[in-house]
Amino acid sequence: MAIYHLSIKIVSRGKGASAVAKSAYRAGEKIKNEYDGMIHDYTRKGGVVHTEILLPDHAPPEYQDRAILWNAVEKIEKAKNSQLAREIEIALPKELTREQSIILVRDYVNHHFVAAGMCADICIHDKNDGNPHAHILLTMRPFNEDRIWGDKQKKEYVLDRNGEKQYDKKTKSYKCKSVPTTDWNEQTKAEEWREGWTKYCNDYLERHNHAERIDHRSYERQGIDQIPTIHLGVAASQMEKRGIRTERGNINRDIEVSNQRLRQLKARIVKLQTWVNEEKQKDETPSLADYIQEILYRKAQGEYSQHSQTLYNLKDAANMLNFLTRHEIMDVAGLDKVFGDMFGKQQDIRDNLKPIDRRLKTLDKHIEQADIYLKYKGKKALTEAEQILFTAAGNYLKGVMNGKTTLPTKAWKAERVKLIAERKQLDNEYYKLKDEIKEAEQIRKSVYSIVRQEERERQPRRVQDIDR
Repeated sequence: MAIYHLSIKIVSRGKGASAVAKSAYRAGEKIKNEYDGMIHDYTRKGGVVHTEILLPDHAPPEYQDRAILWNAVEKIEKAKNSQLAREIEIALPKELTREQSIILVRDYVNHHFVAAGMCADICIHDKNDGNPHAHILLTMRPFNEDRIWGDKQKKEYVLDRNGEKQYDKKTKSYKCKSVPTTDWNEQTKAEEWREGWTKYCNDYLERHNHAERIDHRSYERQGIDQIPTIHLGVAASQMEKRGIRTERGNINRDIEVSNQRLRQLKARIVKLQTWVNEEKQKDETPSLADYIQEILYRKAQGEYSQHSQTLYNLKDAANMLNFLTRHEIMDVAGLDKVFGDMFGKQQDIRDNLKPIDRRLKTLDKHIEQADIYLKYKGKKALTEAEQILFTAAGNYLKGVMNGKTTLPTKAWKAERVKLIAERKQLDNEYYKLKDEIKEAEQIRKSVYSIVRQEERERQPRRVQDIDR
């Protein structure tokens, strides 16, 4: 069955990695690294079924040679912590033939990487163990039109509001910032590449009449109530196939049990929702509170087995029913929505607190420096330490007053008092909401518990009715 797997890693010299070593290992070749003189020989490596290098426009044609390409990368990168390459690993659909997989990977790489200006070193591995996959090693530096390496980033002057360069007295030079020459390292690219692989892979599966499809999104983003398993890795996978239990395998088995329970719980909720929908077709539409109250009433009357125990005392039951009625909750979906809305409001409060905290920190600094400045301003004889504090405070205030001559200390303090009051109000709302969420969580658990027990106890009763 086709599975989705795409991982992105950086080959960094700062972490002791080498682009030459990585390329030799993936391709199963012997290559000498001219940067450090080391020879990397992986000619005995098995499972390498296809390798090729794809070059963009402006790349020297001799870079078709794997050794020349990656030694050129090692040479152009001078720093000890240079990022040498980007490696992408993808799982290939088992439904496709090897030739189809090669064309699929080639089309995907050409569209997303080579067309953007990267050299791509493709190595496809398949040990006939049901895990065909491809390693794509990509260059991280663009090419100029003259076929030589370009810059990863360039420096630009930092301009003020008038478009003038800003001079830094400390460094005695104009302020500059580094600007990337490509967008290859932007976070949005990872999502673009993952989504792109999904589209290409599903297109090829459909083209070759396979029903299977993959999805790069997490279960949560797909709206699937399921916990994802973890990647076993080569060693653990081989051990599991030989019947040897591994720690990762045990984790996945526990996850499968949890997923089975989630599916069972979801089925129970669907049954409850079906009941609610059937009741809506009647003259009177019952709420979730009505349904829970009816269950508790029958329990109190001993309708079920005499050994059946009531799960909730009167106080807990009253709190539960009041909560459901107060929020006008009609079904389980409504209960989940109220619960989710509470979390959303709590997050909104956190978001509102952040700028207030930042501004209060700034105001405290303003007021502190203003107090120091005013303290020493009229003093005739200052010690060396006092002069340092006075000068530092003056320089700081010049930077925040924007040309004004009068210190707005009163305004700062008034703003601070106002913000503290706002923060206190938000804090009160936050902790009040926190208690409500705690109550809602307990009620939510109680509702699901009642529904589960209701289903367990209704089943024997149905059998008895049939026997009669």
